[in-house]
Amino acid sequence: MLDRLLSFFSKDLAMDLGTANTLVYLRGKGVVLNEPSVVAINQDTHQVIAVGQEARNIIGRHGQRIVTIRPLKDGVIADFEVTSVMIKYFLSKVLQRRYIIRPKLVVAVPTGITSVEKRAVIEAAEQAGARHIHLVEEPMAAAIGAGLPIDQPFGNMIVDIGGGTTEVAVISMFAVAYSESVRVAGDEANEAILRYMQRERQMIISEVLAETVKMRIGSAVPLEKPESIDITGKEILTGIPKTFAVTDSEIREAIREPVAVIVEAVKRALEKTPPDLAADIHDKGFWLAGGGALIRGLDQLLNQQTSLKVNIAEDPLTAVARGAGAVIEQMDFFRQVFIN
Repeated sequence: MLDRLLSFFSKDLAMDLGTANTLVYLRGKGVVLNEPSVVAINQDTHQVIAVGQEARNIIGRHGQRIVTIRPLKDGVIADFEVTSVMIKYFLSKVLQRRYIIRPKLVVAVPTGITSVEKRAVIEAAEQAGARHIHLVEEPMAAAIGAGLPIDQPFGNMIVDIGGGTTEVAVISMFAVAYSESVRVAGDEANEAILRYMQRERQMIISEVLAETVKMRIGSAVPLEKPESIDITGKEILTGIPKTFAVTDSEIREAIREPVAVIVEAVKRALEKTPPDLAADIHDKGFWLAGGGALIRGLDQLLNQQTSLKVNIAEDPLTAVARGAGAVIEQMDFFRQVFIN
């Protein structure tokens, strides 16, 4: 009763603490923050210079004294102190003022997170000012955000392609019947583009530009109409800046291996899913969520490889955050999805 009374007066939150981006859902308001998971720090004074979008904007454009850090790697905390600072900044930005009653917080975390990693997330959130922290698996949150009936006794399959991990899960009656997590996702695709440009074009480009190119002309299958984009990089041999054109076929070749890993993870999950749940998936297909779902033609490729209907969640980038938000809105109904 006391906890419910405190929740009435507090601004409870849900968070998709992602490798690439952090999204915050405010109870009663929806997703109110979506910023890169980046922190800029002065190495000499250890002072935080910028967080989120402001920090991302100065990547590659700062002096030697400033370092930009992505404190999460493969979906889990790699730098505890910087993560705590980042969470505190995002919470204060959302709440806009000091809160008298500390907020309750639901955090989406990768499947298979270790007990040490769980503790790191909880302690970082507590230091940032949260009152009670509940953890929910990212694919479970993505399935809820996609509107799947996870409480029903039949199979719901979700493929959540984030920045650091791809999570494949089959869910039934509030429980994960099978899950597969591979540490290949959006970041690996960006790195594959960087390597391709160095190997095939003898050019060095930034990771930020590689991500932009991926989202602009990246695809998993040939496009109906070929596309190209002009980008600026630095020649490896001369070090001179140069603008050059890259085509969709080049980017498709560059990201071919990461895409193949994701496809194989989906096929493995289907092979290992119990027969009755597999029959449900055969009837309804499965859903894609996360930023990787926006790669053009990925749904077509998965359909070709599995012969199943592939659905893309509405606004896949925010599916995990909206799912975690639904949990904070209906705590009693979704209580079974919390990780112990």
